[in-house]
Amino acid sequence: MSAEQPTCLVTGATGYIGGHLVPKLLDRGFTVRAMARTPAKLDKSPWRADVDVVQGDLTDPDSLVQAFDGVDVVYYLVHSMGTSRDFVAEEARSARNVVAAAQKAGIKRIVYLGGLHPEGADLSRHLASRVEVGEILLDSGVETVVLQAGIVIGSGSASFEMVRHLTDRLPLMTTPKWVHNKIQPISIDDVLHYLAEAATAPVSRSRTWDVGGPDVMEYGDAMQIYAEIAGLSRRVMVVLPFLTPTIASLWVGLVTPIPAGLARPLVESLECDAIAHEHDIDDVIPPPPVGLTGYREAVEQALQEGGTAASGGRRRWLRFSPAHT
Repeated sequence: MSAEQPTCLVTGATGYIGGHLVPKLLDRGFTVRAMARTPAKLDKSPWRADVDVVQGDLTDPDSLVQAFDGVDVVYYLVHSMGTSRDFVAEEARSARNVVAAAQKAGIKRIVYLGGLHPEGADLSRHLASRVEVGEILLDSGVETVVLQAGIVIGSGSASFEMVRHLTDRLPLMTTPKWVHNKIQPISIDDVLHYLAEAATAPVSRSRTWDVGGPDVMEYGDAMQIYAEIAGLSRRVMVVLPFLTPTIASLWVGLVTPIPAGLARPLVESLECDAIAHEHDIDDVIPPPPVGLTGYREAVEQALQEGGTAASGGRRRWLRFSPAHT
């Protein structure tokens, strides 16, 4: 794709990633169209006056016709977990609807944010669905860039809020064995860097690229580092290998504001390591000029935005909306 300034459509513009991505695209001089199932939800967005807002629902093919018209790049940032009883089937249907609309509208590129996962593993429904959506887009014939990221560190990110609330509220906790699984967190700023650059990055073919921060650690270590930065005592974790995803998700639902319908897929996705296996993203999108943000710095930035229980900062009970519409 040429480096000319494209017109970008951000699906899921009311969601955490989409809402943060829009101003980044505007900063690069791109023309931006924001799509939402309920456009009125964007009325208070600080960038509302600078974008074209359209109504669209990925489960409604007819609604995508106008939304995709005149667009060069489509950002696919919608996920249905927590909002649909059979989110796996719904996400596959949505992906096929996007493909049909993109082909009809002559879209030049699709950019999709998936999840890091080990090759050949028995994946959770959440991660398997992300992989399936990516494969549907890659097979579309439309040039597609799939970025695969793990835990995103930022105030309001569901995966970070789970770390934050569990650590804030539980000095002593019984945990599943996945606290020993490896993760590679990435700051919200770095995710946005890769996504924004993906609009015009030169690629030879459609494929996936892994993206991650500079630090690899166990999930439990991420909680301990968070506790240290937040001014909390070291947390005591008693690992109970027999804790099932169902029990663990109920536990997460009790002590965090994350709805049970979202907690379970998130918890299930922690059953395997989430680290980058391919490291050639730099060949396509170089890291930010200041370098990638380390986990500690990303947590510090997130806490400056959202506050902590220990510091007396403002506690926000967030309404997580993984469908991002």
